[in-house]
Amino acid sequence: MAENPFPDALRATRIRLHQATAELTALGRALPWSVEPHDGWPGKEHSHTGEVTGGRPPSPGWTDEQKAAVDEFRQECLALSETVSAHPYWADFAGGALVDRRMELKSITRPGTVPEAEAIPAA
Repeated sequence: MAENPFPDALRATRIRLHQATAELTALGRALPWSVEPHDGWPGKEHSHTGEVTGGRPPSPGWTDEQKAAVDEFRQECLALSETVSAHPYWADFAGGALVDRRMELKSITRPGTVPEAEAIPAA
């Protein structure tokens, strides 16, 4: 295995950012389509085929707990992004080299490329 050129704290933060982003995405997919209660709207019938497309079913909206959970994940993702992007490690790079290093960190910390022992549990 190649030597890890990134500081452990930076690497751990980037791993957690991948995890938090995935958790936020999964939560968003499980929630109703509208944050606020909405009656929805009917689809439109295609004039030649009669197929109905578009439209939305009624949405009950999100509960206060669901709104709070989304907000917490968004805040965590923002804080982690700021920590990664402002890390002192990046001061040694500029231009294309900086982009290359950031992309390398992102790539090597993606889920499936990180050994289970390095994965960070959710806070």
